Amino acid sequence: MADPSPSVRAETTSKIATQYDQRHPRMSDSERKIAEEIFRKLTQDAEIRVREALAANLKTTSDLPHDLAVTLARDVDSVALPVLKFSEVLTDEDLISIVRGENAGTKQVIIAQRATVSGAVADALIETGNETAVARLVANEGAELSEDALDRVLNEYEDSEAVSDSLSRRPSLPASISEQLVSAMTEKLQGYLVSKHNLTPDAASNLVLQTRERATVSLLSRGSSDAELEELVFQLYTNGRLTTSLIIRALCVGDMPFFEAAMARLANVPLKNARKLIHDEGGLGLSSLYEKAKMPGRLLSAVSAAVRILDEEDYDGGRNDRERFVSRIIERLLTQFEDPSSTMTKDDIDYLMAKLHQLAA
Repeated sequence: MADPSPSVRAETTSKIATQYDQRHPRMSDSERKIAEEIFRKLTQDAEIRVREALAANLKTTSDLPHDLAVTLARDVDSVALPVLKFSEVLTDEDLISIVRGENAGTKQVIIAQRATVSGAVADALIETGNETAVARLVANEGAELSEDALDRVLNEYEDSEAVSDSLSRRPSLPASISEQLVSAMTEKLQGYLVSKHNLTPDAASNLVLQTRERATVSLLSRGSSDAELEELVFQLYTNGRLTTSLIIRALCVGDMPFFEAAMARLANVPLKNARKLIHDEGGLGLSSLYEKAKMPGRLLSAVSAAVRILDEEDYDGGRNDRERFVSRIIERLLTQFEDPSSTMTKDDIDYLMAKLHQLAA
């Protein structure tokens, strides 16, 4: 009362808010109610620094009255941002309403960085068209992002390098989303190679295809569920990326589950039936499935050999075991090719060995 200047009001606000937040042992329930009424008055203070002090000291208060939290969250950015980022009092409905408000760009960005972001709030942020907010959202490990939400991000922000970069750094992504990201990035790479390095379109296309296949195969984690594999394979098939080259590449690095799912899709048979045919001891089942899938007949012998090898070999569990596994497959296939009864031509062998050496490189 002796000095009602803005600086003194801000300091007094901080002192009361700090004691309230720490549930000061000398502050009774009735005194806490008085403090809350003081805060409500202070939210109307014309001096921004007073409201900033209030927000800074109450941002993590778990039992702050809901109306106070909402009032602070709807204030100017310098007051609202600490509360929007940290307050657990705010509900999803509060956050969504603020996200959809006018001139809410900075608030959208800070909400995207909350320790946890629900699926509903994430969807609202994606709808805003705020590239920075969405980039922060997908980089946030605490954000609940469904596969549908990630798919929307890829489609609606396909030209955003910031969003693509954040997506690529996200610790865990569904394989189908990662594959779309790989495809989008390699398409950009192709244009860059043609324009900046004077490569012909065909040469750039071949290089990009190899890069995309390598990256796609690396996405196929051992232990993926059948549903995840079938979803990824369907996506590749729908977009014309389930190529013979990719299927053979996956097979030759030991990814039998992907090979099985790919053959099932191409032949239009249930996955369980495809597995039985592929591992039929007589080899007739694989041959029949292979023909129905319309795979190149000249490579059937090599594919059959690779399947037999995979039925006998496995990763050894040691360091760089994937590379050693590929080397063992190459060694055994070379032996297979030396068989006089092999129906493969020299061109077929050269083609497949080129693919295998690319894998081992």
